[in-house]
Formats: sequence, structure tokens, C-alpha cells
Amino acid sequence: MEEKIRLAAFQWLKEQVALHGDIIPRTLLEQGFYYNGQRITLIGPQGIWKPKVFEKIPLSITTVYNSPYDDSISGDGSFTYRYRGTDPFHRDNVGLREAMKRQIPLIYFFGVVPSKYHAVWPVYIVNDNPNTLSFTVVADDMASIHNYLFENKTELISEDTQNALRKYITSTVKNRLHQKAFRERVLLAYKQQCAFCRLKHALLLDAAHIIPDGEVLGDPIVNNGLSLCKIHHAAYDSDIIGVTPDYKIEVREDILHETDGPMLKHGIQELQNTKIILPHDKKAWPDRERLEIKYSRFKQTG
Repeated sequence: MEEKIRLAAFQWLKEQVALHGDIIPRTLLEQGFYYNGQRITLIGPQGIWKPKVFEKIPLSITTVYNSPYDDSISGDGSFTYRYRGTDPFHRDNVGLREAMKRQIPLIYFFGVVPSKYHAVWPVYIVNDNPNTLSFTVVADDMASIHNYLFENKTELISEDTQNALRKYITSTVKNRLHQKAFRERVLLAYKQQCAFCRLKHALLLDAAHIIPDGEVLGDPIVNNGLSLCKIHHAAYDSDIIGVTPDYKIEVREDILHETDGPMLKHGIQELQNTKIILPHDKKAWPDRERLEIKYSRFKQTG
């Protein structure tokens, strides 16, 4: 029974992501779905969540936005998930330990902004670390569910190959998580509007890096981001538009003198010497050092 509900939860999550995108509101996860007349919730007040119909093993684990717990993404291609409390034998910790022994797949909800989560599934507990009061968690692909359903089947890949595959998948998940969180946090800081033109349609907005991802200072943090509509994002990345360290917009000189219809005139040229829209919270304002580096590149292209 539990395995069928667990699989139904995975399918329900897949459907919700198709409907709502990768970032899911907490209210939807708390509401859950019905299975044979029973409501199955996917998240709850505790980070380690077990629906009432489950006997011992949880369905999901959660790290909330700005969590006080030191959950982290390790350098070895895994996640570190802290025990509930300090008692290794708390029922929630015992449940995760049992999931590890039986290699039962779980869902991991990462809080990217308040009350919104990026869901990763399936994930597996692969190590118990009582000295640090933590578990080691890795992600896998849906093909791994076959092992869960058919525990006695002959292994088709070696343990080393499986470990390498899980590390690769987890690293991919980590990168995707960072970018999803970056977008949500930047758009939230700018109140879901373009910092250049005030466009407020979220589907048309991006979180633009000031310093590109992968470069020194290219961290996926709000201070390295601007909320921009797709046209202004492309113009900023291609150095058609620049932003000074004093938050003033400049348009490349040759573009200012072009004639090419209303989009160029009203969408680009009229931005010259205007100020960008800044977040209400000064802590979220673009970092001046990063703006200076990007602005110097803009000037070189002009």
C-alpha cells in the first residue's frame, strides 16, 4: 500500500510541475491529493514528513528558506540533511534510517523563497552520520525506482557505477537548484518587475546575472542579479545597454543614433540616463563592484 501511495505522490508532483512550473507553493503541497479517499499531504510542520497513512518511513524531507539548520550541498556530490533534534533515536530520524537500509525513495523540498519550494525526487539516504547528527542524501533518476519495486532483481550496474551516476545527477540538481533559487529571489526582491521598464509579467522576466555564472564573483546571489524583461536581459548581456555603479542606465553610442521603429526608440533609446528600479531592501541592491566590472566591459564594446 505505502509503495503505491509513494509512487502516486511522485506522479502527482510531476503533474503539478507541468501545471505550475518548477517552483511549487507550500499551500499546494500541504493540500496534497487523494488516494482511495485518503488525503495525502506532501509537506508538514516538521522537516521530515510522514503522512498519517504511513507506518514509519517518511515521504519527504524539507529545507525551508533561510533554514536555521545547517543543511548543505556537499562538495562530494551529495546533500547533508540534519537530524531532527539531537536524539538519533527520535522517530523521524529512525524513519530516515530505515529508508536508508531499505533504499526507499523520498522527495526533497528545497525552500527557494518563503513558502515556495523546488522539488527533487527521487532522493535516497545513503549514509548516517551520528557524529554530525546528519544524513547524506543523493538524487537519482526515475529508473532507480525499479530497484525499489523489485528488491530482489539482479543488479545491472556495479555499486561504483551507481555511486558515480548519483553524484553526477546530484551535481546537476545542485546547479539547477541554484539557478531556480536565484531567479525566484531576484524577482521577489524587485517585486516581479523589470528594473529597466517596470514590466510586471513574471513569464516575461528573467534574473540576469551582472557577472556571468562561472566567473569570479558570478555567484547566484541577489546582489549579482537584476530583474529584467527578456528584451532588456538580452540587451544587457550583449552590452547594448550598460548600468553604471551609480545605477544609471546608458545605451551604447551607436545604438542611440540608429533609426529602427518604436521598439528601439521607446524600449531602448529612451532609457538613456534614467535610473534603474532598485529593491526596497537596500541589502538586495546590486553590488557596485560587480556593476563596475560589467560596466567597464560595456564601455569597451562601445
